[in-house]
Amino acid sequence: MTSLPVSSRLQFTSDLNICRILNGMWQVSGAHGRITPKVAIQNMFDYKDAGFTTWDLADHYGPAEDFIGEFRRQLLAQYGQAALSEIQAFTKWVPRPGKMTKKIVADNIDISRRRMDTETLDLLQFHWWEYRDSNYLEALRYMTELKEEGKIKHLGLTNFDTEHLNIILQNGINIKSNQVQYSLVDRRPQVHMSSFCQQHNLQLFAYGSLCGGFLTEKYLGKPEPRGSELNTVSLRKYKNMIDAWGGWQLLQELLKALKLIAEKHRVSIANIAVRYVLEQPAVAGVIIGTRLSISQHIEDNAAIFNFGLDTADYQQINTILNQSRNLYQLIGDCGDEYRR
Repeated sequence: MTSLPVSSRLQFTSDLNICRILNGMWQVSGAHGRITPKVAIQNMFDYKDAGFTTWDLADHYGPAEDFIGEFRRQLLAQYGQAALSEIQAFTKWVPRPGKMTKKIVADNIDISRRRMDTETLDLLQFHWWEYRDSNYLEALRYMTELKEEGKIKHLGLTNFDTEHLNIILQNGINIKSNQVQYSLVDRRPQVHMSSFCQQHNLQLFAYGSLCGGFLTEKYLGKPEPRGSELNTVSLRKYKNMIDAWGGWQLLQELLKALKLIAEKHRVSIANIAVRYVLEQPAVAGVIIGTRLSISQHIEDNAAIFNFGLDTADYQQINTILNQSRNLYQLIGDCGDEYRR
């Protein structure tokens, strides 16, 4: 089994040393194929043994929190208490907007703690659907109280834009990270978000960096997929993003350029796409979906840490990207696609 180099790790906080490739669990939420729980848990051990120790999940990703709980129990039984400190599990809370009380917040956080079989959540990433409802600030204040009570180690956000991230900080709430869509196709974080995070010592977790699999060899030289060929939530979502960005023909140009760079470094197109995002300012890690019990990419993902992009690579990439539309102008800042 491949063991990852030291460069795969990041001291995210004083008490959390993470893998810079996070195992994304959105794929267990349904609409990505049938999951076999027993095999899924065994796959989680495979990822951990290879050095991929950091998991990204959410309260609404189907059985994701339960899988973490079962994984922790088996890890404890087989390897003892010390082994538990080697894995990190970052969940999300995505409530319906509305009035927030300490009880509402605490009860929801307790559900996650129970399902994940842990006293303290490593990182709770908070998403809020409606900015016009400012109760998100109340929710974050109560989460801060729960943090002080030892139920949460750190607070993060998911899909907040720069303006509201700033409002949260101005209200004295201590945030460590913001999870946003970030890829060669979607570079909106480069407009405001990255520099803001650098100024305020915040870090970004990037998802969608492979555009649901479109930034891989699988789609190089292929006709544009339509209808039933877009058979997962991810494929439908990222096909729309590609259409807005510049369309199928431009994607083919990008894939051709990425293939040449990949051959030079003896890696895959996916490796180049992820490496690009990992090398951007303020990015702590990239989340790559794990289709537990369906398919694994452990060996391929490990190669991400074996090379770096050089000036010539960036020039080749930028030649294509400069032909694309400006998604910031079309969609808005990070996360705005969820609030239109």
